[in-house]
Amino acid sequence: MPYRRPAWVEIDSSAITHNVRTLKALTPQATRFIAVVKADGYGHGAVTVAHAALAGGAERLGVATVDEALALRAAGIRAPVLVLAEPPTDSADMLVREGITVTVTSRAMATALSHAAAAAGGQALCHLKVDTGMHRIGVRAEEAGDFAQWLKALPGVSVEGVFTHFATADVPGDWEFDRQVTRFRHAVDEVRGAGLRPAVVHAANSAATMLHPETHLDMVRCGIAIYGLEAAPSTRGIVDLRPAMSVRARVSFVKRIGLGDGVSYGLTWHASGPTTIATLPLGYADGVHRVLSNSMEILIGGRRCRQVGRICMDQLMVEVPGGLDVRPGDEAVLVGEQGSESIPMRELAERAGTIDYELACGFALRMERRTPSA
Repeated sequence: MPYRRPAWVEIDSSAITHNVRTLKALTPQATRFIAVVKADGYGHGAVTVAHAALAGGAERLGVATVDEALALRAAGIRAPVLVLAEPPTDSADMLVREGITVTVTSRAMATALSHAAAAAGGQALCHLKVDTGMHRIGVRAEEAGDFAQWLKALPGVSVEGVFTHFATADVPGDWEFDRQVTRFRHAVDEVRGAGLRPAVVHAANSAATMLHPETHLDMVRCGIAIYGLEAAPSTRGIVDLRPAMSVRARVSFVKRIGLGDGVSYGLTWHASGPTTIATLPLGYADGVHRVLSNSMEILIGGRRCRQVGRICMDQLMVEVPGGLDVRPGDEAVLVGEQGSESIPMRELAERAGTIDYELACGFALRMERRTPSA
């Protein structure tokens, strides 16, 4: 039997399929669904997530980079793929060749796509990104009509879609969100007035999909929610989402220490009496943020146990509560369920002062991804 590291993440692809179906049920029947699988599927494995999302009814996939798009094609996935950020102009030829849809925000990229389409004897599909207030990328909303008029005359370039991204869709009643919606509507009117007829107008991210049905339009783009994680506290409990990732390890060492004995670098924690310490073989190189030292809990034997001492690069220590018999090889859960107890990703994120997204992306950088039955 091949060696398997005793620290791993489990990915339940059936949860992703369920989440996509659940989110799609919030939208009109004609509204399409793009599953965002960038950052290696938010740490869940882009190819695994893509297949699960498509099985749940997603029609398209969204990525951040050219490499991510090409990896999906190399895995045999032929569903439409949209690169959500404008890629470098020197990637135009391969994007056209692989039939990948491109975000356009500049004349340089649009021109490169036109040349690539001419060389390939075909069409380059693109979506025009409009900046309505997030000020990250995109054609300024007030310039969208003029840009669209220029784009319409460009040979070989087919503008399939127009989209924007909301900065505060997760903040109920936020006036900046309402202003972005208004700006986008006006920009789309200007684009249509310039003679372009985009088949897909889209704006809603996970939070907007759940909180703002008026933004569903022709398509919604869901990322964090398809993984069963929370877009924000405001979306908690709105729909039945199931977390797809759990983080697990096996106890590698157990020892007894005495009153006053310290644990780990800097001896930042000392035992208040004789106690048992269990060591787990994972650390901040595996995505367990060092800032969580002395502030997180871990499930062992179905009970919550305090993590103690500084989290190391490859190991962390846990105080075993009285009455719990822990031995090397016992399973510990950092994120997920064990018995009647559970630790959600958001609990660690809140303790670390960050968001679910960041933790999920980091956990699988060094640990093997397994299915729950493996």
